[in-house]
Amino acid sequence: MILERIIPTVLSVRRLQRADPKLIEAYGGDPDKHTALGLVTCDQDDAMYVALDEATKQAPVDVIFAKSFYAGAAHASGRLSGEILGVIGARDPEEIDEGLDALIRCLQHDACFYDADGKRTVTVFPHVIASLGEYLAKEAGLAVGTPMAYLVAPPLEATIGLDAALKAAEVRAVRITVPPTETNFACAWLTGDLDACEAAAVAYAAAVVDVAGTPKR
Repeated sequence: MILERIIPTVLSVRRLQRADPKLIEAYGGDPDKHTALGLVTCDQDDAMYVALDEATKQAPVDVIFAKSFYAGAAHASGRLSGEILGVIGARDPEEIDEGLDALIRCLQHDACFYDADGKRTVTVFPHVIASLGEYLAKEAGLAVGTPMAYLVAPPLEATIGLDAALKAAEVRAVRITVPPTETNFACAWLTGDLDACEAAAVAYAAAVVDVAGTPKR
């Protein structure tokens, strides 16, 4: 099964070399630890969460803020808003640069949604993280370095897909987010060994494609 990638669009990237301490606190950071900030908006929220995690693996940065926007990129509040704002914090501006570079590379070459029906009217995110970084490891309650399948699709498709994924491999669910999310999709995080996570992701994507092609059965 080969699906067409839908590469995320990075809409805005800005740096604050010495952010105001009250601003840092408001966004969940620690002014004693985080002096510089990097801010990014993107039109794919789940790809951004993966890319933020990648940033923590490639640079000494922390994810201090990451939020999806209601109704998704198609209903964004502005031209540069997209679907999510992510904020990383560090002591030095150079560390922010390293983190942003890793984040953008991940969005360009790794994490993305896929076209599940040939029309981009049904999309799927069957992403496998071979080794979790500090950000998503903490969010998932798993150890850094653990493999995880990060699975997202529209509501019904996601439900059928998750059932298929759980039956396809020796994986366990660490988070199931039933619809609606902020973007009206549904999400699941599964863990197991890397081969199992990959098998679960393939089964998930195949089930979503099947529903997209035959919605009534």
